[in-house]
Amino acid sequence: MERKRKRVKPKRRYDATGRQAQAERTRADALECAEELFLAQGYAATTIASIAAAAGVSVETIYKGFGGKPGLVRAIRDRRLAGRGPVHAETRSNRMRAKETDPRRLVAQWGQFSVEVAPLVSPILLLVREAAASDDEMAELLEELDADRLRRMTVNARHLRDGGHLRAGVSLREAADALWTYTSPELYELLVLRRKWPVERYGRFVADGVAAALL
Repeated sequence: MERKRKRVKPKRRYDATGRQAQAERTRADALECAEELFLAQGYAATTIASIAAAAGVSVETIYKGFGGKPGLVRAIRDRRLAGRGPVHAETRSNRMRAKETDPRRLVAQWGQFSVEVAPLVSPILLLVREAAASDDEMAELLEELDADRLRRMTVNARHLRDGGHLRAGVSLREAADALWTYTSPELYELLVLRRKWPVERYGRFVADGVAAALL
């Protein structure tokens, strides 16, 4: 007699979607808690243990995900740079730069991006600056973040130069330095945090200053 063959059930493919979503939620919670504690207590006074406790995760999870406090600050800054929209602010800015042909309208829109992004990012950059005075790792991070912002502003300056929009006598380096200055957290600190300007007025100041200096 022939033996009946056993039906073998096909193996289910492993679906990592749920686990990945949970990991993303855990990461987001950790960053939210870390940002809140850093801004409330300061960098030095905030410990990895306190962040882990606030986020409801282990200390090992924080170290594995971020490598320590400098990694957390870097991740918070990157998250804030995305802005408020569903598309990353830098991506939107790049698309706008490629599309806009009028340099004054382009600069005005850069001012609007400052209104969106500066309130999110500047407090973190100011935290880095303060911590850098006494922490070597944060001093290195400050240099890294400053250099990254200068790189982005140099791209914008090159776009103005290549389009023939820079005023005569303004070099690429000078244009990049001006953009770097107008997008600095220090300017936001002076006008919005200390002089209590509405952020919309600050954005117009950035746009008008860049146009006057470069175009």
